Amino acid sequence: MSYLKHLNKALNDFGRNVISKSRSNLTRKKKADTGRLYAGLGYKTIVGENSSFVVFDLGKYGNFVDKGVKGKDPSKVIGGKKAIRGQQAPLSPYRFGRGTFKGSFDDFASSVGDWAKRKGYRLRDEKGRFKKGDYQTIGRIIAGNIYNRGIKPSLFFTNPYNVSKKKLPKKVAIAFAMDLADEIREEFYRKQKEQK
Repeated sequence: MSYLKHLNKALNDFGRNVISKSRSNLTRKKKADTGRLYAGLGYKTIVGENSSFVVFDLGKYGNFVDKGVKGKDPSKVIGGKKAIRGQQAPLSPYRFGRGTFKGSFDDFASSVGDWAKRKGYRLRDEKGRFKKGDYQTIGRIIAGNIYNRGIKPSLFFTNPYNVSKKKLPKKVAIAFAMDLADEIREEFYRKQKEQK
């Protein structure tokens, strides 16, 4: 069927809704630090005669933020008694130290240090006073803990996707029926014109 404007609209509405709610979740869960992930979210609708679908793009890091990342070894977490321990994402398909994602630990620690600076995190000295600067050390400490404990799943994308997907079959069926009705109507009028 070549004329599928209602189906195209239904799939576009689905994609737009999922991305909109995903962005809201990033903001609400304070995961939109630099705004790159937020701005990079997108979708593409493909409507054809044999198959129609929506492809979502979560950018470079979106899947890790959504599904979390297993830590390499939670027993190696640095810090005193107050340090939070334990695996953060036991069910994640991703894991630190196993994948093919490019980048060194130093690069990771440096980006975490930049994040700590933006957030205003600082170390304390022996007397409990805040130290100035030294975001390289903060980055290495936090990055080491993240590497070993992992990143907790946020499900910023998975939850809106699953909620919207439940409503999709009914909307697609209605849209397809409307497209079919449009095509039958157009064919009827075309044949009437030919007969005149």
